[in-house]
Amino acid sequence: MKKLTGFIFGLTALILSFSALATQKVTVFAAASLTNAMQVIATAYKAEHQDAEIVFSFASSSVLAKQIEQGAPADIFMSADQKWMTYLIDHQLTKNKEDLLKNSLVLIAPKQAKIDQVDINKDTNWQAILPKGERLAIGDPQHVPAGLYAKESLTHLGVYDKLAPQFAPASNVRDALMLVERNEAALGIVYSTDAKVSDKVKIVGTFPADTFESIEYPITMLKSEANDFYQYLKSPQAKAIFEKYGFITK
Repeated sequence: MKKLTGFIFGLTALILSFSALATQKVTVFAAASLTNAMQVIATAYKAEHQDAEIVFSFASSSVLAKQIEQGAPADIFMSADQKWMTYLIDHQLTKNKEDLLKNSLVLIAPKQAKIDQVDINKDTNWQAILPKGERLAIGDPQHVPAGLYAKESLTHLGVYDKLAPQFAPASNVRDALMLVERNEAALGIVYSTDAKVSDKVKIVGTFPADTFESIEYPITMLKSEANDFYQYLKSPQAKAIFEKYGFITK
C-alpha cells in the first residue's frame, strides 16, 4: 500500500510539473506607448497558444529599465528609445537587442479645440497657439523617452527654454496624452501612435524628423524561456498589428 501511495504521489508531482511547464508565464516589460498594440498581439498569440500566459508591465522605459536593474522578473524588455536599452547592456543585464519599430512625434490638442493645424518649424508662433497660463503636456524631459525626444526637437527649434515654464510633465507618454484628453493641458507632445488610439484628441502638427533622433523601439530577451513569444513579436502577424496602430516596422 505504501508503495502504491508513493507511486501515486510521484505521478501527481510529475503531472503538476508538466502542467507548470505547459502554462509557463511570460512577463513583458514594455514602454507605455506600446500598450494597445501589445495587448492585441498577446490576444492573437494566445489564440494560437491556449496555455500561454502573457503578463505586461507598461511604464516609461526608464522606470522599467531601473526595475530590471533592481531584479524585477522581466522576460522581455521593449524600450521606446535606445538609451535605456543601452543602459541594460552597459550594466550587463542583457547582451543583445534588435530594433523592432519606429514612431513619429506629434503635437495634439483636445478634439473640440479651435486650433486645427500648426506648421512646426523655427518660425512657429508658440505664443499664439499656447497663450500664457496654458499648459503643454509632455513626458518628463529628464527621463521619459517621449519627453527627451520633445526636448531635443524644441531645443533644435530654439523654443525649449521659452516653453519650459508651461510644461505639464508626465511620468510617461500615456499620462501626457491623458492630460490633454481631460482638458488639463491645451496641447501635448506625444507619439503619433498614442494620438491615434484616442478619440478625445486630434493631431494638429508633426515635429520635423530632422529635429530629433530617430524614434526607435529596441527589444531584448532577458530569459530564453520567453523565446517563442519573442519570435512571435517579429512575425508577419505581429507586424501587421503594430502597423495597424501606426508603428513603422522593420
